[in-house]
Amino acid sequence: MPEAPDTELGRRDAVRAILARRGDALVIGGLGSPAWDCAAVENNPLDFLLWGAMGSAAAISLGLACAQPRRRVLVITGDGDMTMALGTLAAIAGARAANLAIVVLDNERYGETGMQPSHTARHLDLAGVAEKCGFADTRTVRDQAGLEAALPIIHHAPGPIAVIVKVKAEDLPRVLPPRDGAYLKDRFRGVLLGE
Repeated sequence: MPEAPDTELGRRDAVRAILARRGDALVIGGLGSPAWDCAAVENNPLDFLLWGAMGSAAAISLGLACAQPRRRVLVITGDGDMTMALGTLAAIAGARAANLAIVVLDNERYGETGMQPSHTARHLDLAGVAEKCGFADTRTVRDQAGLEAALPIIHHAPGPIAVIVKVKAEDLPRVLPPRDGAYLKDRFRGVLLGE
């Protein structure tokens, strides 16, 4: 089995740092751990945290970024979710979604199914794929200094942006968002568009 990523960053600490400076950004939390990490940090009605829908976080965010071009849209997802949707990176770059930033929490594992090594543990460079698709800025972050340098880019630079944050492969307590999809959709829609 490949070794865990060479990083000092904890997943939840990285999410906390990202969300602390979000302003009024719309956040899509990818399936599993990224959604739980967002829920552990805050219960914000501007978050749409996915239950199921593996591989859909970036696609949902592209639609949202196109529909809300004056709002920053931030995806926080995992390497398994992003790997399942590699073609979405080409669509995002082609749409020139200037208000969209994707943060991939890459622990090089499929955390929801037993911590098996993911493709990023072997050969897949997600930042390289995003760059070749035509993203405005791509980078891989492995430490706190790199994360701090990436935060202004995540929150303010013209996109599309892809920041791959290498995080420890850790099993943290789950903080589950509400499981009612209709409630989550209605709450998000109500805050975004008004009642």
